Amino acid sequence: MKLNELRDNPGATRSKKRIGRGPGSGKGKMGGRGIKGQKSRSGVAINGYEGGQMPLYQRLPKRGFNKPNRKSYAVVNLGLIQKFVDAGKLDAGSITEDSLVASGLVRRKLDGIRVLAKGEVTTALTIETTGASKSAVEAVEKAGGALKVTAAAAAE
Repeated sequence: MKLNELRDNPGATRSKKRIGRGPGSGKGKMGGRGIKGQKSRSGVAINGYEGGQMPLYQRLPKRGFNKPNRKSYAVVNLGLIQKFVDAGKLDAGSITEDSLVASGLVRRKLDGIRVLAKGEVTTALTIETTGASKSAVEAVEKAGGALKVTAAAAAE
């Protein structure tokens, strides 16, 4: 095979439709845009515009409240922590937020890390995070470990 013999598969490429190039092209005269009106002109962007009527997205009521200073926590499940401990990526004796990030279990801390109770815990873990669910704390203590919640997230 030589470079000058390279060809695309037959039918793989098509020449673009040239509009407004005479009646024989099938897209002559008005070029598929109809007669007159805003959409027949160039430079038209009317997404969501309803011809002067109040658009749907403005007619619908606003709902709820978005707290401007809300906190966003990175979430990690106990089952995954156990998996990382078994794989030797985490030390069961002292698991902190920094060690969770360093091991690759959590990508970034955000406003803190919150531990949830999904999964089984078999090792006695010592965990220190910003937040934890009640069931997660119970599950860790049941396995003989301790889950310490720091900062103001304890109020949640």
